[in-house]
Amino acid sequence: MTLMPEPRAAVHARPTAATAVLDVVVPVHDEEVDLGPCVRRLHAHLSAQFPYPFRITVADNASTDGTLAVAEALAAELPEVGVLHLAEKGRGRALRAAWSASPAPVLAYLDVDLSTDLAALLPLVAPLLSGHSDLAIGTRLARASRVVRGARREVISRGYNLLLRGTLAVRFSDAQCGFKAIRADVAAELLPLVQDTGWFFDTELLVLAQRAGLRIHEVPVDWVDDPDSRVDIVATALADLRGIGRLGRALLTGALPLARLRAQLGRQPLPVPVGLPDQLARFAAVGVASTLAYLLLFLAARGPLGAQPANLLALLLTAVANTAANRRLTFGVTGRRHAGRHHLQGMLAFALGLALTSGALAVLHALTTPPRAAELAVLVVANLAATALRFLLLRLAMHHRP
Repeated sequence: MTLMPEPRAAVHARPTAATAVLDVVVPVHDEEVDLGPCVRRLHAHLSAQFPYPFRITVADNASTDGTLAVAEALAAELPEVGVLHLAEKGRGRALRAAWSASPAPVLAYLDVDLSTDLAALLPLVAPLLSGHSDLAIGTRLARASRVVRGARREVISRGYNLLLRGTLAVRFSDAQCGFKAIRADVAAELLPLVQDTGWFFDTELLVLAQRAGLRIHEVPVDWVDDPDSRVDIVATALADLRGIGRLGRALLTGALPLARLRAQLGRQPLPVPVGLPDQLARFAAVGVASTLAYLLLFLAARGPLGAQPANLLALLLTAVANTAANRRLTFGVTGRRHAGRHHLQGMLAFALGLALTSGALAVLHALTTPPRAAELAVLVVANLAATALRFLLLRLAMHHRP
């Protein structure tokens, strides 16, 4: 999937030095009244509360009023503020240009109306700074969130996110809250794939991140609706529906390089813990297979070797295979770590099994001269007892993690 080249952005004020850890982008269009109070308040908060070097980038996209002049005055006044000017409108276009040009390792953005309480900014970016998460979003739909807005916007927001769940199978809760952050290395891979340049930009970016196996951190926020918001809800909703259709087709047709993204960026799934009932079932299956193999080996070696040597050989061979199979299938242990200790534990179980089966054979032969069927029956019973003991010993060994 390719994108049309974007118009070159013009930098009107020198941004903060490359030592900035966080770059907060404020995308604006015709916001000459609100921009000054927003940036000053954001700058004061970061200066007082954020423990690392930061920068603020005002991304002015095609303003027709005095927004650009206000932004340049702020950049001259505050050394951490820079200005990026684009000749075309579009929040997504502004974010892509600002994020792509930034040297900071963590990139964020927030709406100029500052509807979201800035106290959530450090919790938003902290998991990205630590490497725990790849993207972070503010959510107004969590139980811990505190939101003040009209019923109409509440219904639209919840309806949109339900629509995303039903059509694109998203797992994040709030796609459109104007309060997000992303690691720069992740942004470098995802941004070239995001086609939307408007309000659907956020949703498309998050869907790609989820499908690539990235971790999206959600922060409950306090949010107060801006009554003077000039967002055209109908036009935005129609654009979002078109975006959902386009993105859905791309996912269905395999037009997006999701396999490459998962291999390059995705986090490996954690092993699923296996409970005791499942362990018993898997151990029993391995035990049945081992017992059948043991009996076949015993019968094959019984003639040329005799009962006791044949029992020793069959038990030894199946014990090694049994330990390896249970290690992987029953207890979910992979890799070579502790493998030697586990097999030693298996050999202990083998020795006890050998004592049980050999003892049972010795008692049987001391009492009578048994037919083969009687030998096999005694060995099956002895093996059942040895199997129960093996399970206890192996479970203790596999769950020990010094």
